[in-house]
Amino acid sequence: MHSMKHILLSVLLATILCAGAKGQTVVDATTDPTANPMIWADYPDPDIIRVGDYYYLVTTTMHLMPGAPIMRSRDLVHWQTISYVFDSLHDTPAYDLDGGTKYGQGQWATSLRYHRGRFYALFVTNGVPGTWIYSTDDPEKGWQLHAHLKGFYHDASLFFDDDDRVYVFSGSGSVDITELTADVKAEKTDGFRRHLEVRDAEENGLLEGSRVIKHDGYYYLLMISWPRTGRQQLAYRSRSLDGVWEKRVILKSAFGGFPYVGQGTIVDGADGQWHGVIFQDRGGVGRILTLSPVRWVDGWPLIGDAAGHVTPCDEVAVVTKDRQWNHNPDSTAFTFDARKQELELRTNHLAEHLPMARNTLTWRMFGPESADTVCLDIRKMRDGDCAGFAAFNGDSGVLTIRREGRKTFLTMTEESMEMNGRKQVTANRVDEKARLDITGRRRIWLSIHGDFRPGRDIATFQYSLDGRTWQPIGTEFKMRFDYRRVFMGTRFAVFNYATKAKGGKVRVKM
Repeated sequence: MHSMKHILLSVLLATILCAGAKGQTVVDATTDPTANPMIWADYPDPDIIRVGDYYYLVTTTMHLMPGAPIMRSRDLVHWQTISYVFDSLHDTPAYDLDGGTKYGQGQWATSLRYHRGRFYALFVTNGVPGTWIYSTDDPEKGWQLHAHLKGFYHDASLFFDDDDRVYVFSGSGSVDITELTADVKAEKTDGFRRHLEVRDAEENGLLEGSRVIKHDGYYYLLMISWPRTGRQQLAYRSRSLDGVWEKRVILKSAFGGFPYVGQGTIVDGADGQWHGVIFQDRGGVGRILTLSPVRWVDGWPLIGDAAGHVTPCDEVAVVTKDRQWNHNPDSTAFTFDARKQELELRTNHLAEHLPMARNTLTWRMFGPESADTVCLDIRKMRDGDCAGFAAFNGDSGVLTIRREGRKTFLTMTEESMEMNGRKQVTANRVDEKARLDITGRRRIWLSIHGDFRPGRDIATFQYSLDGRTWQPIGTEFKMRFDYRRVFMGTRFAVFNYATKAKGGKVRVKM
């Protein structure tokens, strides 16, 4: 996965990937340690640990590069992204948008652990079966590949026991416990193994998302289930790995006008207080993080207030851009002018449509509402080039500057990816809603506003020819979350691709 080329690329990316830069603030929410949403943006499958005075958090970023962001905080409120576990993935050329795509696949459900002075991050690459383990003695300094395991550990939790033995809990519908070697580099040939059947009369649907901790002599296995009565967070506990496991529902709560909260983990604070970090599906914005107190009752970690509910907070998080590329970038096709804060995107590849465009730079949209603006210098576009700004997902609302012969047009379109059973994009349906002749213009400003309040999920679009006077264009666009395709919240995306000939370029002021 790593090579000197990719290490050098990561240095270049750090200039423009704001959250990847050392010390860059990602979240500055409130002084309330139980503010909700903790982060109103797409941060799914969280794992969180505390080491000394710091909490460390990792989430799923799938086909985005660099991947598996590591965030750090002293108070669960003010967060910094200090590194990414990996720069790029190369299991298949599809990560380069070569002969296929990896939307909704790639890195899933990373497990983050600390043991005897070293941090470990374990994740699977969905779509190309395999399990990867990275490690470091300091996440701020970067990560090194530790091991590549042939087994595919679905929604895995890495676990170091008190006696230094190492296990992986994984599975969907049931749980496999597999012992690893002491150096965490392979399955232990004569090690402990157990297939733990956790289904019962009620748990007959979705059952996954393993996270494991040990507390006061009990092993706790946390999982998400989705019975007919609605999504819930479960805990199983046992005094020994090969013993009898008991079950209890530890959270079943709707919140903020959206359905039930479920899937995540718990973490102990330096002050002895425990906290639950659990995600919630919120439509077009994706899967957001909630933060709740944990009450230990009869040896069970019950999440939420005394009534078992996630509680709101009036404060809203202030969040900076966290930029990642859509699939692996081509380092020869972009440059960043730090003095001018401008990104140049060059068309070194041909693409039939936006989902196949290399070097599309994306960043999260945030609730309850968010907006962003880019300015594009379009003087060096060529015939057939398409550049612009999008509310990007499996279904996208797109502002595109199109060079057609000697003419240049701005269009607003609704676009939808079509995929085959292998989740490869086979087509991109385009419904043009508006077209404006902008021939002769040197620059154009584009703006997108996202409204993620309950019942909304609406994006609206504007343009300006001078950066001061704005006009709406096109129609309201309904943003959607579709787990069958991209499996991600809607993101801002800036792009430039060629459909006829290479060699064009645009400069983007963000």
